Amino acid sequence: MRILVSNDDGYFSPGIAKLAEALRAVGEVTVVAPERDRSGASNSLTLDRPLTVRQAANGFYFVNGTPTDCVHLAVTGLLSFVPDMVVSGINLGANMGDDTIYSGTVAAAMEGFLLGIPSLAVSLVGKRGDHLETAAQVALEMAQRFARAPMGEPVLLNVNVPDIPAAQLQGIEATRLGRRHKAEPVVRIETPRGDTGYWIGPAGGAADAGPGTDFYAVEHARASVTPLQVDLTFHTQLARLPDWLRQ
Repeated sequence: MRILVSNDDGYFSPGIAKLAEALRAVGEVTVVAPERDRSGASNSLTLDRPLTVRQAANGFYFVNGTPTDCVHLAVTGLLSFVPDMVVSGINLGANMGDDTIYSGTVAAAMEGFLLGIPSLAVSLVGKRGDHLETAAQVALEMAQRFARAPMGEPVLLNVNVPDIPAAQLQGIEATRLGRRHKAEPVVRIETPRGDTGYWIGPAGGAADAGPGTDFYAVEHARASVTPLQVDLTFHTQLARLPDWLRQ
């Protein structure tokens, strides 16, 4: 199995190193990641300038672009092969509920999915990142499942793992996305030049976090696996829209 690994924290992050190391147990790993932290970049694609690709001493390739750029470049010309799987992570921090809209980690995996490749986004839920090995173990288990039981079509799975020792993990659960409360207000700051700046506030706490959600699984020491889709069409409103347009 040939696995393309990327992330949004940058090629130097400990999470991507741990992920690449773990996945080598199941296949050939190539890392193509951003040259710097691009958290929150979502699915942005760089179209207004050429991109450069360099290789670090450890063999990782790094790109002066977004997570989406990295996967797109890798699959459409940088590599001499099409990967069997794309794995993005390990992100330091949750990508649950509404986070998936903004997440560069999810976006990298989504680009693989859009290009027809089974893809995983893997995040460690916590601020400290004490147990990256737990998320790496879950990612390896997921990759091994893909190897022995292909799903027959491209799939995009969003994986969130609690930041606890692997021995304390209570299994892996199929979930749906929860929802967060409204984000906290922006914070006004005064810049050294006397201008007013605005710092975007943190995401709100969990609102829809009951059984079956990604929030609930992680809160109960289980890894959450949520299948995602890219169709943004609001099908219920689509059915009503023709009548509304005739009014």
